[in-house]
Amino acid sequence: MAVERARRDGQPGYLLHTYPYRETSLVAEVYTRDSGRVAVIARGARRPRSALRGVLMAFQPLLLSWAGKAELKTLHKAEWQGGYLPLRGLGLICGFYLNELLLKLLPREDPHERLFEAYATALAQLPLAQDHAAVLRRFERVLLQELGYGLVFDREVISGAPIAANGIYRYVPERGPVSAGEVDAQSGVELAGQTLIDMAVDQYADPRTVQQSKTLMRALINHCLGNQTLHTRQLLRDLQQL
Repeated sequence: MAVERARRDGQPGYLLHTYPYRETSLVAEVYTRDSGRVAVIARGARRPRSALRGVLMAFQPLLLSWAGKAELKTLHKAEWQGGYLPLRGLGLICGFYLNELLLKLLPREDPHERLFEAYATALAQLPLAQDHAAVLRRFERVLLQELGYGLVFDREVISGAPIAANGIYRYVPERGPVSAGEVDAQSGVELAGQTLIDMAVDQYADPRTVQQSKTLMRALINHCLGNQTLHTRQLLRDLQQL
């Protein structure tokens, strides 16, 4: 049983980040369906003739095999599974944003199959997406839910009343939407009722919903991040698009 725990073969996964290790190797942070986020050392991966050199690509589906009981495992094999168009421009920055969220918010070796599927879906959509913001919002929602932050969009949390499209609410982290008159004006994020209704069904056609959902998800993710900073978010902010 100990051997089984120490070795994983043919695990579906993605590369999140790499950095050099010694003269010829890499440490890679990978995200896998069955083991969650895992740190592996790819020995010799920086050598020109390494079998791993051309395979360890971000935003592409891989099959990964590794072994080890320590926090840093040893990568034995990586196989490209093909499939996705390359990310470019704004889509590429969005991809790095998703990776940074996983690196900073997801504990190591904590699998979330639903989140893994949401990540794969986002990567498949980003190359051709005309609405990158909607892709990000849908992923962020699944991420927060999988981390244990229950998101309420369909009812007012104090009274339990359904959200009114013409109502004004304040979304308070770790609670949910509250009628604007029920809380301090500085609490949470102010939202139109229609924004909450749209977010409940993942619809982002209304420009007001696009803007307010971005503000809300940014606040909720900041709440989870604590003192950590998202570098890719600053890039997106500089582009003034998402």
